[in-house]
Amino acid sequence: MGILKLLFDNLRKWPATDAFPFGPATTPAAYRGKVVIDEAACVACKMCEHVCAGGAIRFTEDAAGMDFLIWHNSCVSCGLCEVYCPTKAIKLTTDWHRAHLQEDKYKQVDRARIPFATCPSCGVKFLGARDALTKVAFKSVGQNETRLLDLCADCRRAASRTGAMR
Repeated sequence: MGILKLLFDNLRKWPATDAFPFGPATTPAAYRGKVVIDEAACVACKMCEHVCAGGAIRFTEDAAGMDFLIWHNSCVSCGLCEVYCPTKAIKLTTDWHRAHLQEDKYKQVDRARIPFATCPSCGVKFLGARDALTKVAFKSVGQNETRLLDLCADCRRAASRTGAMR
């Protein structure tokens, strides 16, 4: 008798699936889809590259800056990059429309450019005021401290020891 009740309950709740492709598909609120990068928030700490389960995230460096690459073809949408990003520069969207032809699988890549700044004191190339500790330390800065943000870490230390920027 239990099987008939189960069959009747299932028929009463009809249909059990989305009407896709004849209607819109619903996306769950917690779905992890395509990775989106916020270039302005990225500090190039490379934590996302370290924790990426699929090896989909790579950083390459040249004389002008760093390139952040995310290979969507290799991404397993685990969400570790979003969890461990200290500045929340990486977000996983609910965009699951990533179907592509086989010959286009190596074109499924997003890039972000993180340019280097030049220290006005010593001329060294560095990530500028993008590093996470600098952003936290100088949240509300005055005019003298703002000039410290333009310096590399070594020149900032030297300036703070000598009191040159006070």
